[in-house]
Amino acid sequence: MQEWSREIINEAAAGDQLSLIYLYTPLCGTCQVAGKMLTVIEELLPNVSIGKTDLNYMPDIAEKWEVESVPCLLIFKRGKLEEKMYAFQSVPDLLNKIKSLI
Repeated sequence: MQEWSREIINEAAAGDQLSLIYLYTPLCGTCQVAGKMLTVIEELLPNVSIGKTDLNYMPDIAEKWEVESVPCLLIFKRGKLEEKMYAFQSVPDLLNKIKSLI
């Protein structure tokens, strides 16, 4: 999963396709587990745009989309924030949730 710059994040959020933006901090253990889950999701759904960013470097993004904690997955569809996910139960659970929005 690639680190996305502010420009790429804004383009993905405004785009027509389904885009997933994973927000994390490097010292968060739960974020490490969630990141590994999303790496698997990225392999299973190669046509879905998935990127990540360290919120330590972009606190304005957390403010803009009212992110309450990390890890957080922002799911955008047709330029609209469809959902914010904070709980990463399992890969199958995450996969089903994302597939329901495709």
